[in-house]
Amino acid sequence: MKIECAEQLGVLLTTKKKIKIIVGGRASTKSTFKSANVLARVSQGERWCCAREVQNSIEDSVHAMLIDEIERCGFKGFTITKTGITHASGGAIFYKGLSRNITSLKGLSADGVWIEEGEGLSANTIKVLTASLRVSAKDYDKSIRLGVETKIPEIWITMNRGASNDPVAAKFLSRAEKELNRCKFYEDDFLMVVEINWNDIPEAWFLGSGLEVERKDDEANMSAAEYNHKWNGAYSDFIENAIIKPEWFDACVDAHKLDRFKAAFKPMGAKFAAHDPFDGGGDAGGYAMRHGSIVMRVASKDHGEVDETCDWATDLAREDGVDWFIWDGDGMGTGLKRQVSDAFAGTRTKYHMFKGSLSGVAQDNARLPYMKIGDENQKPATYSETFKNNRAQYYTLLANRCYNTYRAVVRGDYVDPDDMISFDSDGIDNIRNLRSEITRIPRKKNANDLIQIMDKQQMKGEGIPSPNEADSVMMLMYTPPIRKRARPTAPPPTVNHWN
Repeated sequence: MKIECAEQLGVLLTTKKKIKIIVGGRASTKSTFKSANVLARVSQGERWCCAREVQNSIEDSVHAMLIDEIERCGFKGFTITKTGITHASGGAIFYKGLSRNITSLKGLSADGVWIEEGEGLSANTIKVLTASLRVSAKDYDKSIRLGVETKIPEIWITMNRGASNDPVAAKFLSRAEKELNRCKFYEDDFLMVVEINWNDIPEAWFLGSGLEVERKDDEANMSAAEYNHKWNGAYSDFIENAIIKPEWFDACVDAHKLDRFKAAFKPMGAKFAAHDPFDGGGDAGGYAMRHGSIVMRVASKDHGEVDETCDWATDLAREDGVDWFIWDGDGMGTGLKRQVSDAFAGTRTKYHMFKGSLSGVAQDNARLPYMKIGDENQKPATYSETFKNNRAQYYTLLANRCYNTYRAVVRGDYVDPDDMISFDSDGIDNIRNLRSEITRIPRKKNANDLIQIMDKQQMKGEGIPSPNEADSVMMLMYTPPIRKRARPTAPPPTVNHWN
């Protein structure tokens, strides 16, 4: 049975891999291609499981898509029921919702599994699935008897990207992104990934789909981040009311390496390090280091007690030769002052316990004017009259720097480099995770119209992972207050020893 497909998808049909992923945006033919492929293989007697992370009924499955593909391609020999599809050859298709039937995956016997909308896979599902899918005893005995190579069951995933730190991105796409950016193809001994979008398929196919009007309308009316996610398969790290947009973050990545900014971004002044302590319950510890306007290192530690994680962070700070070490003193961090003090005893490094919860006149810079306004006769609002607390204040300062960099890099506006920021991808362990965290910090409505940011517990309630790395970067916006020098006393009277 011959399958017509976009040219770059052909390699998936001729190469054996345990995991095969097709990633891309709307109208890229990834799902119709895999539908036809499953039907072709079932017509040869294979058994395929078609799955989704969440499937409450047959209507949630790809059953209807497979039926449409049988009719469109004119496939013969299939019998369609309300809950499955069989073929005269003995082949069959059955469906599973993975999240509610995770134990049923253990020992799953099939020639392959196709997971649609794979961006929603949980870490537990990925772990169980990759370890459980195996060759049937019948096929294994047959291969031994005939002396042929055992057929390896395949896991196919079709998906658009979700958030940068989704489990499937962390497990599979993270290793592939560099090559996907270069040539839209990646493979190793275990994994093959092909990226395909609407503009990678034959033009006649896309125009024939009738989706060009919708695409143009989205291009004109969607934000760049939303459009690139829907049509170009980009990560969807944007959320409603986020204070930093994904396109701002993207403009900040390696901005200091651009030829026109190299001199302006030359790091000067004090080095700052910040640490978000490990709180347990899946909340990792974070570390970030800034020199001038460049964030040079970001890392996280997801195991160990709070004191062990603090030792890890202070060790990194000493390695980086920082002038200031800042840590979050809310929550578990409140008891770390003695440990931090001991870590930097005998060094030039100063330290500061940051409290994001400080509000009103207790917050940093409380009585200073935040921003000048157009009316010169009107007194500008102070920091305490603008922000709910320190967390809101410093995340807004980070957002301002990101936006200023976007203006300079993308729009070509002149911006003072001291008001910009650049993220050095060479020193950041996982730039995709940092992007996801920083661009998913939502503003919260405040009854007094102050700028307020959701705290970690509120974010967790919204299903947003703890932003340990983002919080570390946010604390890098702290600068110690300038101490006023004491006024010099009057000089002693001059005595003329010659008289």
